[in-house]
Amino acid sequence: MNGWVVAIGQPVLMVVLAPLLIGWMRLVRARLEGRAGAGIGQPWRDVWKLARKEPISPADAGWLFAWAPPVLVATSLLVAAIIPLTSTTSAAGGSADLIAVVGLLMLGTAALALAALDTGTAFGGMGASRAMTIAALVEPTLLLAAFALSARAGSTSLASIVNAGAHHPERLVSPASLLAAAALAVAVLAETGRMPVDNPATHLELTMVHEAMVLEYSGRDLAMVELASAMRPALLLGLLANLFAPWGVATTAGWAALAVGVAALVGKLSLLGGVLAAGEVLLAKVRLFRVPELLAGSFVLALLAVTASYVLA
Repeated sequence: MNGWVVAIGQPVLMVVLAPLLIGWMRLVRARLEGRAGAGIGQPWRDVWKLARKEPISPADAGWLFAWAPPVLVATSLLVAAIIPLTSTTSAAGGSADLIAVVGLLMLGTAALALAALDTGTAFGGMGASRAMTIAALVEPTLLLAAFALSARAGSTSLASIVNAGAHHPERLVSPASLLAAAALAVAVLAETGRMPVDNPATHLELTMVHEAMVLEYSGRDLAMVELASAMRPALLLGLLANLFAPWGVATTAGWAALAVGVAALVGKLSLLGGVLAAGEVLLAKVRLFRVPELLAGSFVLALLAVTASYVLA
């Protein structure tokens, strides 16, 4: 029963926290740049305002354009239900591994890219091409890092990996774990469209990736896209924190442990979100043609992590 509570509660928690995390990151960035900022609740107000408006579709758009936002939201909610954010107890059991998570995220990315192509606009095709290029470079890094982490748990299950780190914290500072952490950090930045891979605060056609794919959306459809886009950083940052700092995650059944897990997740997301926002102020965006070099470096780190996990085991 506790597994179903986690499977239902984590998506609800992510729906509530994800826009607040984006608002917190924007606020931190605004304060560091000397601006007042709009407050952490502004993304929620934007989503609520868009949800009350009627969507308008382009004349040449087909069913791919209409179905992409629900698919994007559904895959994000399913990822939130199966990964160990607050507890390692899940109704999905051993099937909730990083391979399944990567597949679900890729499904949402592919749906949005196909919808952008379905509009027949130049911006949509450009954004879809860039998004799929980045995704093709990021997914192997995520999978290799998963294999490196699975060596310490003997399983690719995310719950088993987090459990192993919680009960054997000395394994968290091994060379394989440190290399995998660096590789996953770069991959998460690319997967969520953050600096230095993409700048979420700009709408320049020469640099934007995600924004180019959603220019034709409006109303409720745009609200779903924005909500799902806000959930991805929260999901991946929470998973990254629990894989390499699993303290506070509930490893036993019980409401008290689950409450501690929720509080720990909120604290980790606040800390990582603040650090990421501060880094975006200090870092410059990498040129688009240099992004493959950055992602190739993260792939090499993941490959070294796999090698170290088996050689130094």
